[in-house]
Amino acid sequence: MDSRTEVREFLRSRRAKVTPDQAGLPVSGHRRVPGLRREEVALLAGVSVDYYARLERGDLAGVSDEILDSIAGVLRLDDAETTHLLNLAREARTSPSRRRRAAVRPEPQIRPSLQRFLDAITGAPTWVRNERMDFIAANPLGRALYAPILEDPVRPANNARYFFLNPDATTFYPDWDRNADDIVATLRGYAGRKPHDKGLTDLIGELATRSEDFRTRWAAQNVRFHRTGLKRIHHPVVGDLELSYEAMELPANPGWTMFSYTAEPNSPTDERLRLLASYAATVEAETADKP
Repeated sequence: MDSRTEVREFLRSRRAKVTPDQAGLPVSGHRRVPGLRREEVALLAGVSVDYYARLERGDLAGVSDEILDSIAGVLRLDDAETTHLLNLAREARTSPSRRRRAAVRPEPQIRPSLQRFLDAITGAPTWVRNERMDFIAANPLGRALYAPILEDPVRPANNARYFFLNPDATTFYPDWDRNADDIVATLRGYAGRKPHDKGLTDLIGELATRSEDFRTRWAAQNVRFHRTGLKRIHHPVVGDLELSYEAMELPANPGWTMFSYTAEPNSPTDERLRLLASYAATVEAETADKP
């Protein structure tokens, strides 16, 4: 991805979201642009108009973190958006000679100890993915929960590809629109951190080419952390599930994140998870018995 274009589009999109009222500025006369003007951002951030205009053209080389923090405050950026801006600035500071497009490398094999840990979690679907949203590993209940994604013939199994290219995804994910926003915003954050990851940029290019829904959301420049929340799934075996999830990064494998899902005790979802666990055990036993 071109870092200057990314910076330009991101700053413009965030500026358009902040109203003069939100920034504490008086409003008078007709305004031709949504949100703040460049000169208003410069004034509030304590920099010259020419300096901010240079930044918004995508030239972040040499800009200090203090100025970026000031601009982030004016534009009311949240933690994920501020981190994304700092990542873009770090890329801009990297000399062209040091920028290399990382080759696609095979994912490391999951450590037996990590798989044993996953398998020891018996009451909660748990799975691990990388920054491209490839499905790395899971416990039996996690594999049963995400069976439709694992059954997709394209390998490696990938949640983002399933989401935007498989028509069954809108049934599996009842909150498809909101979840789609989350996936794209998460991928954009990863892309800002690793703009030369060939596997990641190839996936983004594929989705942008083949999915109008992805392309529209990608153009919105939204960035989001994917750490905790509520996930609704319509499972083909046990029906509707409403699950709380927690995300945990795995430092021993940079870029890998583990997600674990739980249900409210004694809720319909809790009962259905137990049914799914029984189903998963049956499937695992049948698979083990096959020659």
